[in-house]
Amino acid sequence: MDVKKVAEQILREVGGKENIESAAHCATRLRLVIKDQSKVQVSNIENIPEVKGSFQNAGQFQIILGTGVVTRVYAALLAIADVGQSSTGEAAQAAMKKLNPWQRLARVLSNVLVPIIPAIVASGFLMGLLGMLSTFQWINPESGIIHILNMFSNTAFIFLPVLIAFSAAREFGANPFLAAVLGGLLIHPDLQNAWTVGGGIKGTIDVFGLAIAAVGYQGTVLPVLIAVWFMAFVEKNIRKAVPNALDILLTPFLTLAISGFVALVAIGPFGRMLGSGISFGLTGLYSQAGPLAGLLFGGVYSAIVITGIHHSFHAIEMELIKNVGLNYLLPIWSMANVAQGGAALAVYFKTTDEKIKAIAIPAATSCLLGITEAAIFGVNIRLGKPFAAAAVGGALGGAYVVAMKVGMTAVGLTGIPGISIVQPAAMIHYVIGMCIAFGGAFAASWLAGAKESERVQSMFGKARA
Repeated sequence: MDVKKVAEQILREVGGKENIESAAHCATRLRLVIKDQSKVQVSNIENIPEVKGSFQNAGQFQIILGTGVVTRVYAALLAIADVGQSSTGEAAQAAMKKLNPWQRLARVLSNVLVPIIPAIVASGFLMGLLGMLSTFQWINPESGIIHILNMFSNTAFIFLPVLIAFSAAREFGANPFLAAVLGGLLIHPDLQNAWTVGGGIKGTIDVFGLAIAAVGYQGTVLPVLIAVWFMAFVEKNIRKAVPNALDILLTPFLTLAISGFVALVAIGPFGRMLGSGISFGLTGLYSQAGPLAGLLFGGVYSAIVITGIHHSFHAIEMELIKNVGLNYLLPIWSMANVAQGGAALAVYFKTTDEKIKAIAIPAATSCLLGITEAAIFGVNIRLGKPFAAAAVGGALGGAYVVAMKVGMTAVGLTGIPGISIVQPAAMIHYVIGMCIAFGGAFAASWLAGAKESERVQSMFGKARA
């Protein structure tokens, strides 16, 4: 493969180097922030043999090249285009300028929460493992190893405000260590454990005539997010007013004192009420609408993924785990992801386009592992009907897991890996749900093509821009 030639073709079809504001790449995609999107010839780019697909998301034009290839093409592009090398974060900041307020909010939540997902996944996996050990009585629940594993499994949730605070500080421009202290303040041992609030608030702290509820915020998301955003605002303004000679002393002290007081008096209670309101509102909808809610959420989730707004759902899912004890949204999202694989597999059997056929099998397989990018953008949405078929499969699978009350103990894992964080009692229903979603999407995608059996080429043979 001549990577220089590929880079030259991409450069030409995106409107030349003068139309590129910044360039970066991740594991599989070339990420370009384009000045004038109307100059980009999408169909020509997707006809380049090495390109597996492209899409516009979060202010970036992203070209799917695959692992290894993207790194070499990116280096060649920098060399021939004289474009300044950007990190993925810098490219994301440039792209943020092109987003509307709602998209910016979703992107901020994503930037804060995605880095801490491994910690939540690890804790959730251990919770699922402990639940399985307890359900099947494979080990004495009073044993020391269970006690230790219990400590491991709930640590990330107990200290979640500290993790979120540190991550949010980098996003909002605050001192991450001051933010970590603020997160620690919200779970201080002198405050009542947040999980016991259901039995009533046991004490208050009287300050300046105000009775502050002595309640901690273990496992919460919104209170600490808002508090760190406020801290960043306070820190920046204090730093402007304080003389340089006193900056190291006064700025940290005043920032923490002001932010901590406001967090305990106002932001914390407001954030807790907001998070609880969202959780119980969704719980009410889940309980009242039942499978209909799963049908709706499972059907529309992949369409939401295209916008990038789905990253903001992590905050809601974490609040559910804190307030309800289970994440019952993630199983629905998982059904939608698996369904994309079923639709892509049908494309493999129907298409006569060798390029799409080569993409379809690995794309379908990756969906079973919770990675839908190649299937959505490289196959299904390019062809239209398979994407709609995946929505059908996602809706059917979503309705089933809701009917069976399947819940998860963490966030971040879908598809087959998601089995590790499913409640043990519901594991078989989760697997059945995946079969329904995958099979339903496959059948719908197959039938959509079968209606035009004499013109399969027109549906599957040539991708639309």
